[in-house]
Amino acid sequence: MATENARAGQAARSRGGPGTSGTAALDPRVLVSRERVLTTTLDLLTETGLGELTIDDISRRSGVAKTTIYRHWPNRSALVIDACSRMTDGQEAPPDTGSLEGDLRAILAGIADLLGTARWSSVLPSIVDAAEHDPEFAGIHSRIQHGHAAPLRAALDRAALRGEIPPAADRNAIAAALLGPLFYRRWFSREQIDAEFVEMIIRSALAGLRRDPRNPKPEQAATKRRS
Repeated sequence: MATENARAGQAARSRGGPGTSGTAALDPRVLVSRERVLTTTLDLLTETGLGELTIDDISRRSGVAKTTIYRHWPNRSALVIDACSRMTDGQEAPPDTGSLEGDLRAILAGIADLLGTARWSSVLPSIVDAAEHDPEFAGIHSRIQHGHAAPLRAALDRAALRGEIPPAADRNAIAAALLGPLFYRRWFSREQIDAEFVEMIIRSALAGLRRDPRNPKPEQAATKRRS
């Protein structure tokens, strides 16, 4: 599968496929049909998952002929990888409220909302399954997850500079502790992710940080910020 996808990527690049500057990519009609196919692919992934997705279904739903689809993507895997690489919902600049607690509240509330509304929330389980066996899908999964954690990492970096958390704190572990409960409820227990649950996650994380012996005492952190 990995070899097939590598060949697919090379073939797509050689014929003016995704990420190239070939003349075909500049034709507005080609751009329109490509976008229609990519949008339809994501729609069907959301509805049926990767296992049930076929080029026939994509062609029928999008109105783009199979021959045209295969002209741009040599196989289904190449098309799905291209479509999934465009899932960037929730990659906005991280908020800066002036405090770690405020930042966490804004970031987690935004992610909680996206877990109930964004396209990637429904598509991601299929990507996770494919990522177990395919390095290219693993790369897409890693990129999506990095995007989810990036605002938290930025907030934690600022908190370290303000003295709210110790500089040596494991920020990846803190981000995982904050995101993990949200993801568990969305894809495993399927319980509601409400404001009360988000607040509980934040309180638990902050309480753990305050118990960390490496963390300066609140009055020390406040003195450091004033200085």
